[in-house]
Amino acid sequence: MNPRDIYRHDAFYRNRETGELERKYFVVLACLPGNDLVVRLLTSRAHGRPEHPKCFHGLPYPSFYLGVLGNPLSKKSWVDLRYLDDLDPSSATRLFQRGTLAQASTVPAEYFADLLDCAARADDTSRAQERAILNQLDLMRD
Repeated sequence: MNPRDIYRHDAFYRNRETGELERKYFVVLACLPGNDLVVRLLTSRAHGRPEHPKCFHGLPYPSFYLGVLGNPLSKKSWVDLRYLDDLDPSSATRLFQRGTLAQASTVPAEYFADLLDCAARADDTSRAQERAILNQLDLMRD
């Protein structure tokens, strides 16, 4: 799993009304020193998230607007910048083996540096995540 990659998780959460497991997409932002991955969810629900500016740290939801990325993400998409637990690579491997997790797309290269900068400055980004994200940004600039 590499930074910029977008993954589809087919059993990310349970629907409260139906009890069915629901799909969610997430993007890998960076790798922490222990190999855990800094990830953030994608959403197609605007709910007050703006398209301009792309990087938004206000209420109701901090986000980064990606636009329409194409199949399978055929709707407008935002990266939700609220806190999300880091992903353990061994857990991800098990999910891959079960077919629950699959790569779906990538963030366009021309947006990724801006996304990293935006995510690093988000209120819900931990210090460790911020350092990993800024390190990833430095690697891209070298």
